[in-house]
Amino acid sequence: MFNITIEKKVKIIIEILNSLYPNPVSSLYYVNEFTLLIAILLTTRSKENEVNKITKHLFKKMKTPQEVIQHSINDIKNSIRYIGLYNKKSKNIYNLSIFLMKKYHGIIPKNLSILESFPGVGHKTASVFLSFVSKKRVFPIDTHIYRMMIRWGLTNGKNIKQAEKDAKKVFKKMNWKKLHLQILFYGKEYSPSKNWNLKKDIIYQKLLKLKIKDHKISKR
Repeated sequence: MFNITIEKKVKIIIEILNSLYPNPVSSLYYVNEFTLLIAILLTTRSKENEVNKITKHLFKKMKTPQEVIQHSINDIKNSIRYIGLYNKKSKNIYNLSIFLMKKYHGIIPKNLSILESFPGVGHKTASVFLSFVSKKRVFPIDTHIYRMMIRWGLTNGKNIKQAEKDAKKVFKKMNWKKLHLQILFYGKEYSPSKNWNLKKDIIYQKLLKLKIKDHKISKR
């Protein structure tokens, strides 16, 4: 999309994100590590504010794997029925809790590949969880961040896996955790997938102007 150098793009992107979101904090509701993992799992194809409404009630009665397995899958289903994929998610929460109790005595391991083996926990969910609870450098890529990487011309857009590799190459490791939230917030607020207003997309406009300026200079 843009012919300007990656270094120039990244500098502009980080400057704008830091000005808009200097200290980004997730609004996801949870009370312990287990509920955090469940909350992240529930956000798949569901809005965070909708999940928070559900979990504020759910976590009063199910905040540990031990408490979850005292209920039926149907109980869980009834508690989360107002969010997307609730049938599948209720089974995953129940099976994940049994798996966690049997194999890890209820303690969640801080290992990406192990977490990915949990029922209902994919690479993104595991990465987001680790970004909250460990010092390991991970850069979770969801659909919002994937969209931004494409629009900013920082990835070829083939798939999310490739976008994650590209993001780790162009952004400094020390900033990954902060950038994950910053780009997520920016994508939702200024560069949505639907009804995208290019004039209000600050970063896109800035990169476009720089491209035009560089093009004029190169023609002299």
